[in-house]
Amino acid sequence: MPHVPAEPAGASSPPRATTVVVVLALAGITVSLMQTLVIPLIPQLPHLLNASASDTAWAITATLLAAAVATPVVGRLGDMYGKRRMLLTSLVLLVAGSVVAALSGTLAPMVVGRALQGLAAGVIPLGISIMRDELPPERLGAATALMSASLGVGGALGLPAAALMAEHADWHVLFWTSAGIGALAAVLVLALVPESAVRSGGRFDLVGAAGLSAGLVCLLLVISKGADWGWTSALTGGLAVASVVALVLWGWFELRTGQPLVDLRTTARRQVLFTNLASAVFGFSMFAMSLVFPQLLQLPEATGYGLGQSMLAVGLVMGPSGLVMMAAAPLSARISKARGPKVTLMLGALVVAAGYGVGVGLMSAIWHLVLVSAVIGAGIGLAYGAMPALVMAAVPVSETAAANSLNTLSRSIGTSISSAVSGVVLAQMTITLGSVTVPSQNGFRVVMAIGAGAALVAIAFAAFLPGRRPASAAPPARTVPAVPAEATP
Repeated sequence: MPHVPAEPAGASSPPRATTVVVVLALAGITVSLMQTLVIPLIPQLPHLLNASASDTAWAITATLLAAAVATPVVGRLGDMYGKRRMLLTSLVLLVAGSVVAALSGTLAPMVVGRALQGLAAGVIPLGISIMRDELPPERLGAATALMSASLGVGGALGLPAAALMAEHADWHVLFWTSAGIGALAAVLVLALVPESAVRSGGRFDLVGAAGLSAGLVCLLLVISKGADWGWTSALTGGLAVASVVALVLWGWFELRTGQPLVDLRTTARRQVLFTNLASAVFGFSMFAMSLVFPQLLQLPEATGYGLGQSMLAVGLVMGPSGLVMMAAAPLSARISKARGPKVTLMLGALVVAAGYGVGVGLMSAIWHLVLVSAVIGAGIGLAYGAMPALVMAAVPVSETAAANSLNTLSRSIGTSISSAVSGVVLAQMTITLGSVTVPSQNGFRVVMAIGAGAALVAIAFAAFLPGRRPASAAPPARTVPAVPAEATP
């Protein structure tokens, strides 16, 4: 009888690996739903919360700021004290925020609830890091591609569901539903996802966390509120200066502390640096679609280019892009395995640029926008699948969560800048319809062209990434000893 070699200790069996992937992808999609959850409510929020439109905008801004602060902090804590532990903490915060928002009837609790939801933004980089620790190598590429793509998948699929509920049920149901899905994801993670034994240990860099948080909050306030406050106002200028000073001082401190929140020397490696730069520019590019298409679909037909559709129709048009992203994730892994993730990232950005190029000319019918959003979604799925592979190939195992969190943060900053730039363009290029001023068709075309240009810039950054080494020239794998859970401070 032939000898069957024993399975290596700690290896995941295929069913176990599949379970871990499915549960973590569900958690990622659940968190990304928070990005689109309130979109159908935005026009109604002033009435629902008895507040001005500028004040209710904080229901979105608070989520953005909380996510920017939480993502790098939770990633570092995950490396130190356990990735599953921090993932569960993030999901609990999401559920708590959803419940607070569901019980709210005024602005203050809504903002608090949305901020708590934003604190869960670290789930996706944590999930990718758990996959690196737990999955067999042959499953890792496709799994991390799916997890990374879930950032876009949840947003695209959540929009039609949120619009449907907003039209046919009390708006609080949106948040009760997100609380239920978040609780389900937390239970599944607790029951089915193992805690990794890989820990970096050490002491948490509280000063570094405070400095980075201060710099990011000031920067994102300038980006998200500059148009409302005035780009040349004293408040906007003061926050911009404060952001630069805080980030410079933070960088100076991080380079001199023994256990930094972010290892800037690792971050400065060519592969990590240019992946993060490409991610930021790519995040800028991909978000332009989310700003243009809903407005085009909902503007009245009297404009000559608006399609006069409801928010539910917007969701149904955007929804297929999420399905395409999901389908593109395994293809991304196969291309990365055959040609390297650098090629996959460049190909994805090229597809996105082509999608926007087509969109500049095709925006006069619903099927045009479905086609363009599907093409762009395919490019996003390809590129998002390659980013974690590039990052993880260049950092030690003990820094996986922190490095992936920084990459996710880079994308988020890109999307925030995209929102601000596109808002300025659409506010300047307008037409008058009766007594109302609305963005012009040329304004939408300019935003689409900027999205295409940003995707091409992402290709340029990706070109500086190291090429794939031949197998014979590849360096030996870098191993980091695991710190037993009971020995972790």
